[in-house]
Amino acid sequence: MIQPKPLTRKKYNPKDFIYTGHVANEQVKLQLYIYNADHIEVISDLNIADLPELENKNYNYWLNIHGLHDVDKVVNVCNKYDINDLIIQDILDVNQRPKHLESENLTFLTIKSVSPSEQSFLTEQISFVFTENLVISFQERKADFFKHLRSRLVENKGLVRQKKADFLIYLMLESLLDNYFNVLDDIQSQIDKINLINLKGESEHGNLVFIEEQKKKVNFIKKAIFPIKEFSIRAETNGLVHVRSGQIKYFQEIKDLCLTLIDNCDMILSILESQTNLFFASQGYRMNQVMKTLTIVSTIFIPLTFLAGIYGMNFNNMPELKWQNGYFMVLILCLIIAFLMIVYFKRKKWF
Repeated sequence: MIQPKPLTRKKYNPKDFIYTGHVANEQVKLQLYIYNADHIEVISDLNIADLPELENKNYNYWLNIHGLHDVDKVVNVCNKYDINDLIIQDILDVNQRPKHLESENLTFLTIKSVSPSEQSFLTEQISFVFTENLVISFQERKADFFKHLRSRLVENKGLVRQKKADFLIYLMLESLLDNYFNVLDDIQSQIDKINLINLKGESEHGNLVFIEEQKKKVNFIKKAIFPIKEFSIRAETNGLVHVRSGQIKYFQEIKDLCLTLIDNCDMILSILESQTNLFFASQGYRMNQVMKTLTIVSTIFIPLTFLAGIYGMNFNNMPELKWQNGYFMVLILCLIIAFLMIVYFKRKKWF
């Protein structure tokens, strides 16, 4: 999970707009959906010069932008629809905390999206600007987060064509939260494999590194969910101008999904913490077994070393030095002492 460097805004001219993400080779592309209950028009690869005024209140509009690296295009789109400079800076600054702002003419929401990957943890900032009948979505790169929404619009499935922009925002948030669930399920399945390895007593240092990486991912998800929950709570309490009272029930559902995700994050973090404790307990147990074995061996050799030390002294008047079978008798005595000590340790269940 690669994080871009934060933007130090005090070093730049407030009128200079800077994209803080990774510059892609793809071109910035615009798609426009103009729809109502009876009609839909889809304009792909829309040019900046051809942007319509979107003034017909009998239609709803969804303008989707893939790519933020072409700052001039993004700024031109925002200026076209009276999006102020502070919001433009927030759209282009992808290394910031998700948040939402509201003014009389629009509502702004920026969140982090995640998707599972075999090689890394893919994250992306997605920003929304919406009014009563307009949604503008800004994505860092082309992705399939909203593919099913496009199909619903074109095929007139569900209520999306009968509703206004706030319902489309609800569906988009629901789609992004589903990705969070998928990522958490993927993390959970990987944790289960580590759990089996630990229970077999095969704890490795790589497992501990993996556990710490998963903690970072889960904490990132949990941190990203809180602003969405705050946004849904504010919508639930009639705190958003562009969310109609009849649509509050949908944002209550978003709040419930956020709470469920937070609970899942807490559960996974608890499991990971337990896995960390299990790892160190396993390491401690193995170390104790080694130390116990070494201690038993050392204890057995203490009296044998004592006997060897006595008969290794060079005094002239040691009576046992003249015994014909003294060497063999001492060896037998050592073996008897070692055997008796092993029997004693065995009865004490020290090994």
